[in-house]
Amino acid sequence: MKKAIEEYLHSLEKETSKYLLLDKEIAYIKDPVFGIVRNRVSAEYLKAIIRLYGEKKRDTIEKLVNFLLSRQNPNGSWNEIHPNYNQESALVTSFVGEALLLSLPYLDEDLKEWAQQALRRAKEFVLSSEIEPGYFLKSRLYTADYLNVDATCGAFLAQYYKVFKDDKALEGAKRAARRVCNFQEKDGSFPYTINRGSEKYHLKVPCIHYQGVTLYYLSKIQEVIQEEQLKKCMLNGAEWLSKAQNGKRFDWSKSGLMFAYYLTGAYAFGITSFLYASQWKEEYLENAQNLFPILKENTPSIALRWEKGKWKDFPGDIITSFKSAWIGDYPITHKLFRLGYALYRQLARRRFSEKVQKDWVFNVVTKLFGIKSSTIEPSKNFPDMFMTSEILDSLSYSLAQIYKYPLIGLDQEEGIK
Repeated sequence: MKKAIEEYLHSLEKETSKYLLLDKEIAYIKDPVFGIVRNRVSAEYLKAIIRLYGEKKRDTIEKLVNFLLSRQNPNGSWNEIHPNYNQESALVTSFVGEALLLSLPYLDEDLKEWAQQALRRAKEFVLSSEIEPGYFLKSRLYTADYLNVDATCGAFLAQYYKVFKDDKALEGAKRAARRVCNFQEKDGSFPYTINRGSEKYHLKVPCIHYQGVTLYYLSKIQEVIQEEQLKKCMLNGAEWLSKAQNGKRFDWSKSGLMFAYYLTGAYAFGITSFLYASQWKEEYLENAQNLFPILKENTPSIALRWEKGKWKDFPGDIITSFKSAWIGDYPITHKLFRLGYALYRQLARRRFSEKVQKDWVFNVVTKLFGIKSSTIEPSKNFPDMFMTSEILDSLSYSLAQIYKYPLIGLDQEEGIK
């Protein structure tokens, strides 16, 4: 499987690099569909090329770092840039921070000093965003306690400690891991949120995509702190994810977060999570191997936004959507809205377009129900740079951690046994 993942990543990076804009001093990825430049996407691409190429891409690494450093806010944060909003975010600051940590060996002395100063400010911003022990505020717009955000912030702080031996960062990482584990459900799932925050309805539901995301970032904390409680939490989480897998595909009837329904990135995060957990339970290697063909199938160039569907399977997928919509404690009117959302996604993932337009029907319905949508919901599937950068980041990390791949940015040890 190592060779298959390696070949897949090199092919995906080559396709992604077509959207890399290079200037004399800077480089960044421009979204081919929405025309925006996301700090997160450029940071995740940076992490992938560091792990895949190291010194061979030194010039591009320095230019990407120059770009990211130029976008840091005075308070140490970076903005989450989205078609619907643009605001400072502890989540995106953590993504960028981790990328800068990995880049340090490739920077000249002046750029390295600039990056280290930026990292110190980023660390302070993330720590200042902790409003309860281990609960990191995603942004001013989204104030619920998202467990995947806690894990991501904790992962940056853990990696920061690994480089700078900063005890405050280490303690912050431990608090994040503890909170995520404490709120894990008995069945091993991580609810997307544990409170309502600024959302109209709570999102305390399991989600296949964010189960993998949370496990991925917890693994970066565990790499540093090596705690038995976190290991047990991650094994329980991997077990839930394995039960949500039906053969090679995920069973989306077990996933209750409508805006993350059928996201292609779920397969990459699933592979990464199973590979990491296989150090403790070897049979998870088979789970990872079974997911890989589906990921490839949904990456014709850059990755599709959603897992493709076949029209002949549509009747069965209606039943899947009914099951998904009824997950969670919601009033009947909201369950009906969730059902409509799920069926809309079933239609959209079966159609394809290179261009994306906001669907007026979806916008009208969400306004009628008073729902604030944080995602783009077009009526057709599309090539998505957001999913692509997540896949590049998570799978390149897997190669570095599990397969003793000689990648830079992580300790070159014997690997996981």
